[in-house]
Order: sequence, then C-alpha cells, then structure tokens
Amino acid sequence: MAFGLVFAHPFTDGNGRIHRWLVHHVLAKADYNPPGLVFPVSAAILRRLDEYRSVLLSYTAPLLPFIDWRETADGNVEALNDTADFYRFFDATAQAEFLYTCVEQTVEVDLPGEVKFLQAFDRFAAAVKEFVEMPDAQIELLRGFLEQGGGKFQKRVREGKFSAITDAETARIEELYARSFGG
Repeated sequence: MAFGLVFAHPFTDGNGRIHRWLVHHVLAKADYNPPGLVFPVSAAILRRLDEYRSVLLSYTAPLLPFIDWRETADGNVEALNDTADFYRFFDATAQAEFLYTCVEQTVEVDLPGEVKFLQAFDRFAAAVKEFVEMPDAQIELLRGFLEQGGGKFQKRVREGKFSAITDAETARIEELYARSFGG
C-alpha cells in the first residue's frame, strides 16, 4: 500500500513522508510494536536511500514508455493517459523484501543500539549528577560536545557553556564519558 502511494505520487509534496507514515501505521495496526511506540523503521529506510530509490525504480522505470505525461508549471508531472491499472495490482515482491530487510535491521541493530545508548546515557547522567548539579538537557549537550571532541572537552566548550566546571570535574566527566560510551 505504501509503495503504491509513492508510485502513484498523487501529491506535489509529501509523498515520501506519507509513504513512511503508512509503513509505521500498518506495522502499528498489526500490533508489531507496543501501543504508543513508533517503530523506527523509517530511519533504516532513510539510511538506505540508494537501495530505496533502486527498489522504486525497479517497478516504475519499465512503465515509463507506456505513460504519456507532461511537466506542469509547478514542476510536477501530469499523466495524460489512464495509468490506474499500472498501480492497482502490481507485484510488490521487491518492495516487500526491501521493507523486510529494513524491519530486520531495525529489530536486530537499531533498537538494541538505541537501548544500549539510553542505558549508557542514564549511567553517565546519574554519575555526573553525583558531583555537578545539571539538568538532563544540559547533560545531553555536554555528552554531544564530548562526542564531537572524541571524548575530550574542546577548549571553546570549556570556556563557553561549561566554564563553571572545574579542571578536576572536567577530568572526571571525561572519564565517565569514556566508561559509559566506550570511548
């Protein structure tokens, strides 16, 4: 269904976003994920954009000789002949296989990686809060700067947003980051 929407491309903008929403919606309706939890399969799709485009073109490219079309003033495409039968009942095997590999990657790699990250962040945040009073949002910013600096505070960060942190606290935070995130 979701790939059929992208093939028909009914809207000037947003077809890809609606496509990914439909994938999420169908998985949720099939009770693939707990209620209220968005199963992040679209992240796997977006990381594999070349393969995604290829699987789209595997169906649509052979149809092009049979479609009369013109470009519209807004840069979209208007079909001039009846193309409904091309999209009503199509072989979606390649698309289903692609989606399956994205779901598999989400289950086997993405979700465990996210859980591991969240556990590491919680350990890091709790340890930092033992000696520095700082809200989680500030700790996340701190973690991001440490990640950018390869586990070390960059001088501009130390002198800027985190100037109140002492040298001893900085060393301890860098050590906690390395232990929590494997740096």
